[in-house]
Amino acid sequence: MTRIFGVSLPDDKRVEYGLTLIYGIGWQRAKEILKATNIDPNKKIGHLSEEELRKITDFIEKNYKVEGELREEIMENIKRLKEIGCYRGIRHIRGLPVRGQRTRSNARTKRGKRKTVGALRKEVWAKLEQEKQKKQQQAASSKSSKK
Repeated sequence: MTRIFGVSLPDDKRVEYGLTLIYGIGWQRAKEILKATNIDPNKKIGHLSEEELRKITDFIEKNYKVEGELREEIMENIKRLKEIGCYRGIRHIRGLPVRGQRTRSNARTKRGKRKTVGALRKEVWAKLEQEKQKKQQQAASSKSSKK
């Protein structure tokens, strides 16, 4: 396993794919990096020489923000939005979608598991009360049997 910017890249994969495992580098950037450094994208990561790895890391370091540096910048931007109290910042604070997606339906990834809100019908309410009483009776009977 080869390590670049603290990320272990699998030796049996192509360089083009391997670079996409680094946070901040996608397919397009990986192609640009390999084109600029004159490295064959079909070459396996395990077959790269030290010189080629150094070329790649130097090029990325000079031209792009990746991994920790990029994550830090993104977190700072979100923190700034929250502090100034703009619409996007408020959406981040409340844990809602930021970029205009609808929330009446969907947005489950951001909002979490569904929670039922609202009034219950009389039958459902009565059933819940019965179950609650049964549990209390069972708890009381188990306490008395322990004594």
